[in-house]
Amino acid sequence: MELFENNREPERALLVELDTGEFDAAASLDELYELVRSAGAEPVLSVTQKRPSPEAATCVGAGMMREISSACQQNDIDLLVFDRELSPTQIRNIEGESGVRTIDRTMLILDIFAARARTSEGKLQVELAQLKYLLPRLTGKGVALSRLGGGIGTRGPGETKLETDRRHIRRRIESLTEQLSRVEKRREQILRRRRKNGIVSVALVGYTNAGKSTLMNALTQAGVLAKDMLFATLDPTARALKLPGGTSVMLIDTVGLVRRLPHQLVESFKSTLEQAAEADIILNVCDASSPEASEHLEVTEKLLAELGCKDTPIIPVLNKCDLVLSPDAIPAVRAAVRISAKNGMGLDRLLEQIEHNLPVQTMRIDLLLPFSQAALAARIRREGAVLSEEYTEQGIRMTAQLGPELLAAAAAFACTSPAPASSDHPAGQ
Repeated sequence: MELFENNREPERALLVELDTGEFDAAASLDELYELVRSAGAEPVLSVTQKRPSPEAATCVGAGMMREISSACQQNDIDLLVFDRELSPTQIRNIEGESGVRTIDRTMLILDIFAARARTSEGKLQVELAQLKYLLPRLTGKGVALSRLGGGIGTRGPGETKLETDRRHIRRRIESLTEQLSRVEKRREQILRRRRKNGIVSVALVGYTNAGKSTLMNALTQAGVLAKDMLFATLDPTARALKLPGGTSVMLIDTVGLVRRLPHQLVESFKSTLEQAAEADIILNVCDASSPEASEHLEVTEKLLAELGCKDTPIIPVLNKCDLVLSPDAIPAVRAAVRISAKNGMGLDRLLEQIEHNLPVQTMRIDLLLPFSQAALAARIRREGAVLSEEYTEQGIRMTAQLGPELLAAAAAFACTSPAPASSDHPAGQ
């Protein structure tokens, strides 16, 4: 489903908002502007109409439809984008009256996802969502396509072209679902292996364009694509992050959220979103400079609750605080960490909060390792936090902050009993 061609000149789009009172139409229209820009088109102007419900034939009223057609001619509009899902009949009628190609919000978001997906899993998920959207919208062209007659000249394979298309799409949907099921099983195996090895996972979730990928890069130098556009990241990325106390955790970047995300996408990307549900700690990242920051946090919290994350420590992270002119303009969110992933402000405090919410705390231990245990010493330096180290005649004297697995490996060489790390900070939830 390729909606935007790679022309030198971007397509000129007119945005249509129908305000029925179901949601904040103005905020949704602002978001639609960003979605259109992210897709590579140029939003030239927009129109809004208040109606109790969409008009069956053209979504908007007849008078507004005439105004839209006139505006398209006067402004050289190439594309009409409606901020809601349209039926095939509505699209056909709108295009017939305006003479301009028409898409709806779902088609727009699916196109952006198709352009952004990089991994094989991401591409499978997008194709599945597109086909689920397309299947109920396949329409025939009357009797002309039919070969189901009973007279001479009507005998044939006994199947219309439309039915053949539908059968092919259903087979492809079954194939994609099966492939994604295998991918999900592999991910579950990886998750079980991580848990067996005691690896703690921290998931970055939040509204799209909140700066999750920039934060991922700042903490782990992951090299994830980070751009000022919606849905810059679709494919989950996992990188190791070493905390100040020495514990290594797995930091996972997930797909961004958006208002009224098409249900086809939610279903197709469910396995990806469930990575957040399986995480030990969740960072709910939002753009503090957005006037809708509080609402964005709520959108994420609702989804996390639906995924069953109510017992998981959730740390609200207010990003892009450097763009806020006054500290008073930053949303007041309990236990939130204020940061700027771009310039590094507040990242040390964020790492502390992650550490204080770890399911298993690290322990401080004094060790005397024989020189024959050089491999264990190297592992402690690599996986733990060495607070002091000294070479003596008896061996390597070391004070380190270690997790449970390393503690068990080093316990035989302890000089004193291990003591838990001190914690002066409240939990992040």
